[in-house]
Amino acid sequence: MSRRAPPPAPGRDAPWAGRGPGPHKRPGPDRGASGSAAGRGDRATAGRGDEQRLYGFNAVRAVFARRPHAIRKLYLSQARIGELQPLLRWCVANRIGYRVVEEADELRRLAASTHHEGVVADVVREAPAAMADWLQALPPGPCCALWLDGVGNPHNLGAILRSAAHFGVAGLLLPDMSTLALSGAAARVAEGGAEVVPLVRMGPDDEALAQLRQAGFALAATVVRGGDDLFSTGLPRRLVYVLGAEAQGMDDALAQACDLRLSIPGTGTVESLNVAAATAVLLAQWATRAVPGP
Repeated sequence: MSRRAPPPAPGRDAPWAGRGPGPHKRPGPDRGASGSAAGRGDRATAGRGDEQRLYGFNAVRAVFARRPHAIRKLYLSQARIGELQPLLRWCVANRIGYRVVEEADELRRLAASTHHEGVVADVVREAPAAMADWLQALPPGPCCALWLDGVGNPHNLGAILRSAAHFGVAGLLLPDMSTLALSGAAARVAEGGAEVVPLVRMGPDDEALAQLRQAGFALAATVVRGGDDLFSTGLPRRLVYVLGAEAQGMDDALAQACDLRLSIPGTGTVESLNVAAATAVLLAQWATRAVPGP
């Protein structure tokens, strides 16, 4: 295949790459941007139900860095052309449709958010890993994971992913019946962390507990009150923090089944920390106070 010209330089109109609609035609939500055979084949394999719309500069850049072939369509503002030149060149080379959006409200409409940061992308959704596969791929040694028992707010999920990426968390564990999934809002708040920390689908709680303990993990229930002081407790080198729902907290039976119960002490002026803020504290403490061992 002959080499195609790079995208237009900043300040010039950038048409759709490939054989998609022209620069002044708004594409419908169900239309593909690329008419190439490769684009049709990829779309047939993935299926529209497997795509999701992400937005936010760091969220989209992180997808491009880790799995560029997941990108199906790109929309960007004129101001972002210079910063996204590598992504635009890749789109041209791979016949992925992109469009420079001139109307002020168009990106907001596409993202369904004012926080699009000048770029929106349709990408193939990455399915959660199976628990057994995730455990098999883990390296030996210190390791921390998060079990999300009912966390549902997308902004909290995004903030948890950002902290998890910062502290090198190995995975976010989802109960078998959980409907939690990565959304555009969560990915934006995660600032790229959603591409670094894998989501892992567990089986029934008792089965998951057994699998984790067999892999050398201890489980710590995080409770508002009545737990051991996080700041004075030695933490296992392989640890799963279990985080409860934002309002209801953690399931009592699950908390009783854990090896540790931990609380974050404070002044008592407020009842507790937000689950995302608490996660950052918990992870920082594990990173600095994990008990040495083989």
